[in-house]
Amino acid sequence: MIDLLKISFTLIIILLLIRIKLNINYVMLIASSVLFLLYRMPFSLILKVFEDAALNSATIKLVIALSFIRMFEMILREHAVLTQMMIAVKGIFKNRKIVAASMPLLIGLLPSVGGAYFSAPMVAEATEDTEMSPEEKGFVNYWLRHPWEYILPLYPGILLASVISKIELHKLITVNLTYALTMLITGFIFGMHGAKGVVKTEGKLSKKGVWSFSPIVSVLLLVVIFHIELHYALIVTVLVMFIFYKYDFKKIMSCLKHGFSFDIILLIISVMLFKESMESSGAVKNISHFCLEKGIPTLPILFSLPFITGLLTGITIGFVGGTFPLIISIAGTSTSAISFAFASGYLGVLFSPVHICLVLTREYFKADLWKMYKMIIPAGFTLLLVAIGEYIIMK
Repeated sequence: MIDLLKISFTLIIILLLIRIKLNINYVMLIASSVLFLLYRMPFSLILKVFEDAALNSATIKLVIALSFIRMFEMILREHAVLTQMMIAVKGIFKNRKIVAASMPLLIGLLPSVGGAYFSAPMVAEATEDTEMSPEEKGFVNYWLRHPWEYILPLYPGILLASVISKIELHKLITVNLTYALTMLITGFIFGMHGAKGVVKTEGKLSKKGVWSFSPIVSVLLLVVIFHIELHYALIVTVLVMFIFYKYDFKKIMSCLKHGFSFDIILLIISVMLFKESMESSGAVKNISHFCLEKGIPTLPILFSLPFITGLLTGITIGFVGGTFPLIISIAGTSTSAISFAFASGYLGVLFSPVHICLVLTREYFKADLWKMYKMIIPAGFTLLLVAIGEYIIMK
């Protein structure tokens, strides 16, 4: 019971620090320090925790992967690859609903903070002269940007979940595919009722537009089909892009500097430090025994811990780094349990009123937040039912 109180106190500290907008890097470092104090860990053990967090292979792979993701995104932006992708979509699909949906979906391929504000003008353009309300446009822009976070290895949340749980990334992506498809379907069911007709396009589908999809498709094929680890897939893809776009030494160094930023390295080490601290303190093991002895059902824990953390923080890395070590100790590392916990936590992120994409979308369309929630909540409830069904079937 004492372990539950200590961990609950630590989680409350995490939530409070995130709510006052302290950088997640420092939140995790402070949370680890709180655990050191609460469990009176000797200095020698603290040093070992730091060493394990900073130098283990999982941390190194994560640093490389996230750094190359930043380089990958930078190259795509510099060469307007997304713009070419959107032109291609308009050339292929004339249906207004599909074009409107494609805008946030395409922008969502890149894990940019506040990217919903980038796709909002495109959704507005695709839905002009329709009967769609500002809230409906906002829902489409917000909801359909986010299916990728369940399955796209460019996002750090699913990557971190794979590293912490030691489940192969392609397995987690395969199971999570159901959630991504559910989000896509519910986006059409609960939004775009007023979007009818076709859109006017000035350009035609070109080879350049078709080839614009190749960088992202290449990464997905290497990871999902050929089961190549993400950091290797990204290294190969970025090197090919350096050659294709004829980057000189100066441009390559600029790209590397952007990729291997201090903030990214600190973020990964701080999250892994918290994970190691939870395990080394004995809290994870003790709470696991407590739950088993008391016969506490697994499903409510898998849902409530990540969901509440995601709801209060609006950050995917926050609920993964903050709750998954504990969840793993209670429910193990089965793909069904980790996938359901991820679905629950991300549902909390989607519902969170502090989620930056929701804030920016509401602001752009001048939408009523509660009216947007009238679409977000039933869509999210549908997603939860699907997640529960998949968990039961897999289990």
